[in-house]
Amino acid sequence: MRLYNTLSGGTETFTPDDDIVKMYVCGVTPYSASHVGHAMRAVVFDVIRRYLEFKGYSVKHVENFTDIDDKMIDRAAENGTTTIALAEGNIQAYLSEMDALNIKRAHLYPRATQEVPRIREIISGLIEKGLAYAVDGDVYFRVRAHEGYGALGRRNLDDMVAGARVEVDETKKEDAMDFALWKGHKPGEPSWSSPWGPGRPGWHIECSAMAMGYLGATVDIHGGGQDLVFPHHENEMAQSEGFTGQKMAKFWVHNGLMRLGDARMSKSDGNLVTVADALERHSSDALRLFFLSSHYRGPLTYTEEAVDAQERGLERLRNAADLPALPDSSDSLDPAVHEKSFADAMDDDLNTPRAIAALFDMSRDINRAREAGRATSAAQEKLRELAGVLGLTLTLSVEENSADVGPLVELLIETRSELRSAKLFEQADALRDRLDALGYSLEDTSAGTEWRHKGP
Repeated sequence: MRLYNTLSGGTETFTPDDDIVKMYVCGVTPYSASHVGHAMRAVVFDVIRRYLEFKGYSVKHVENFTDIDDKMIDRAAENGTTTIALAEGNIQAYLSEMDALNIKRAHLYPRATQEVPRIREIISGLIEKGLAYAVDGDVYFRVRAHEGYGALGRRNLDDMVAGARVEVDETKKEDAMDFALWKGHKPGEPSWSSPWGPGRPGWHIECSAMAMGYLGATVDIHGGGQDLVFPHHENEMAQSEGFTGQKMAKFWVHNGLMRLGDARMSKSDGNLVTVADALERHSSDALRLFFLSSHYRGPLTYTEEAVDAQERGLERLRNAADLPALPDSSDSLDPAVHEKSFADAMDDDLNTPRAIAALFDMSRDINRAREAGRATSAAQEKLRELAGVLGLTLTLSVEENSADVGPLVELLIETRSELRSAKLFEQADALRDRLDALGYSLEDTSAGTEWRHKGP
């Protein structure tokens, strides 16, 4: 398997040291509802995890919540609540939405506020090494003391300094590019005790503490959106490697950003579609297929029409996977060629558009084989398995009398009629039973077959 490594700027062979892959993914700041850009990031790393597990690896997946920062403090004040209560409500909503999207839960969801003792330990170590300094209750990282700063984001430090805007409260820093590890207490803000006075952690040090605390000094994959490359991941890498003396991550993997209209989807800018709203309009499979229809490193523009189109495509996959297979025989469709195409695509820097194309090719051949009287059960099982690697359930969840389900039910009824005409009554009855299990009853009349949803 080859993955693009942001640090090297190229695609490299991914070879973990052992069978357990350590993956740390930067999660959300839970100050408001999550949007579909967050969902896309979650789906991308869910698929990376699923594919590694498909290849036989065990994955230890850690995803954090940044439950204390400026945005959390400001929004809690606006809402007349605490940062703790604000975080808890939005975290639970986020987890429920990820469940609805069939995203495997991370093995751990640490919160920044739970890691303050480890954060203080790391900061103290950086000060001892001369990589950080305290002034007036704040602690800053000495950027120029870390050789190679700017490598991840392809930035030149001198150029960044020349273009930096120095805020009034930052004039006490030694260098304009030095960043905060610890922020001294301000009235009305949550604070914790420290050797430098009461205060709270800076954003970047939080992830360093959580990554090394639960996965060790070096992780196999450190992931997040491209908007985190600089400064967050750049600063995280500098302080972590300064503290441990070891490489922080073997692979830095970043997904492209979701756009809405002409701008990047953003909570702070209010340019967004929430995950909750998207799930009200579309199935989880359609949303996942939409996110994966473009390469994970590229940008993706969200439109309702684009997601609707994926739902129509899913009908083909569901039909091929669920229609009754012909009895097993020596003349069976071999899915090996499609499985190889799928794996070749996924091994090529997670090329999900090609992998999806392999699934549609398999569904086409399943339909053709069934029409030719060939056994397809093995191919159908493999189709469901490979779709599962992409997190697709190939099930349909719709409201009674939904317009979305009509075409699919009509297609299945037509297929049943063709099976009856071919005197394949056992298969026709099995299809009717399948529809009944899904909540749709059929009635054969002189005018044709009528159907209705039986309700919950």
